[in-house]
Amino acid sequence: MKFASTRLIAADVKAMVAFYEMVTGQKAQWLAPVFAEIVTPGATLAIGSVETVALWKDGSAEPGANRTAALEFQVADIDADYARLKDKVPLVHEIKTMPWGNKTFQFRDPEGTAVSLYMPATEEAKKRFSGR
Repeated sequence: MKFASTRLIAADVKAMVAFYEMVTGQKAQWLAPVFAEIVTPGATLAIGSVETVALWKDGSAEPGANRTAALEFQVADIDADYARLKDKVPLVHEIKTMPWGNKTFQFRDPEGTAVSLYMPATEEAKKRFSGR
């Protein structure tokens, strides 16, 4: 099994796609007017409009309701990304090093989902990610 993507359901799909294009620096691929993907080396971030929920089952997903998951993007230079984004995103916390060795900061997307950018900072964390 291969973890392939995370899908977000958005009330304003265009705003969400533009936000993640700004964060990742990558252009989205619009596969339909109500669905886009941002493909990264590790996985794909899929963003669907609220209208796509009915394709599964009405009421099975709700935009702006996520408080249990955080999207994490590993970056090469956390300080540069923090400088680039700190005035463009609503910060949850500024840069800090977590007990497991990752240097990170967190913010929220336009629908309230937590987003973390991180890089391995300690030698142990760097070793953990060297084989991935």
